[in-house]
Amino acid sequence: MPIPEAPVSKIGPRPRFAKTRHFWYRLSEGRQIDVLWGQFTADARASYGFYDKDVDWDEIRARPRWRRPFHVAKQFFWALILKLSPARRVLLFASLVLLLLSGPKIHTGEYFTFDFNFEMAAAALLLFLLSLELADKVTMKRDLEIAREIQSWLVPSLPPKVAGADIAFATRPQNSVAGDYFDAFYPGAKREKLLVVIADVAGKSIPAALLMATLQASLRTIAAEGVPLRDVVHRLNQYACAHSLDGRRFTTAVLAEYDLATRRMTYVNAGHNPPILRRPDGTLEKLEVGGLPLGIEENTSFETGEVQLAPGDALILYTDGVVEAFNERNEEFGNERWCTAIRGLPEINAEETLRSLMRQVDGFVGATRQSDDITCLIFRSVQ
Repeated sequence: MPIPEAPVSKIGPRPRFAKTRHFWYRLSEGRQIDVLWGQFTADARASYGFYDKDVDWDEIRARPRWRRPFHVAKQFFWALILKLSPARRVLLFASLVLLLLSGPKIHTGEYFTFDFNFEMAAAALLLFLLSLELADKVTMKRDLEIAREIQSWLVPSLPPKVAGADIAFATRPQNSVAGDYFDAFYPGAKREKLLVVIADVAGKSIPAALLMATLQASLRTIAAEGVPLRDVVHRLNQYACAHSLDGRRFTTAVLAEYDLATRRMTYVNAGHNPPILRRPDGTLEKLEVGGLPLGIEENTSFETGEVQLAPGDALILYTDGVVEAFNERNEEFGNERWCTAIRGLPEINAEETLRSLMRQVDGFVGATRQSDDITCLIFRSVQ
């Protein structure tokens, strides 16, 4: 996408300052300093968390205090180095050696001084290494964008039309692709019942996204056969167990069947965060009946629960990325804040309800980078 030209006033600064301003506009894409600083701090915090996983803090705490900073720096250095390929490690090491050699000066006699200046060579090596890493990142990002586009075909872009109900949903992947899945569709041609589902595959990025895709295909196939909800969940669990890598790739899910004629909802909660049913008077009910997550135990049994919806009721389904979102002080948003936000909702439609809840989560998180996929589905019963 071409970068728009920075606006230049006819009576503004001289041309040289206009060029400077245009250069800064291209560099920053017109963002304010506080926005750029927020992005930098979020990136720095995320990078620290990425490399921090490879630091043995127990080993560092066992050392004397005066030696800890050196060992922290050493372990962070190796955490960074080992993320590179061997050839690129050699490039980085060579550039660091050249920088070190550029410091000392050797005096021989009264008038002769040998000054080693390798800064330009070191800078060129570092720039070359950066270009290689950037090329990899751009290529991977392009592939992930294609995967994200394909994944977007598997979930509805617009909610279905439901007599007596209003639906809204939103999802935000942590990376380009997500392991969260949501859907709302009529499994039968008669359109008498609506199947609502939200699920979260253990893990993140590509592996979780692939399992999410197979879950979606399996659910659509099984539901089209018109079998009862309990059987749908049972067969999904058998499929998940066959592809769970000995239980390491399990899936939490809530599947609910809504009867349009009676406004009765039958559901199964397979180890997922319990959906919250908000009554018009502000009281909350949690939908917890079900069983283990899908993919844990092949012969597990699932119970079904039922709730009767009335006009004004709102059912909020969500993944753990909502309640586990944290701010710059490393505080979780948590179930208590989430329930308080839901309890205080005004009587508004599903779309506005969704926006209101996400605004509260965003306000709490601030500029902190998202740590997990976030998905929320609102099902409101209306007149």
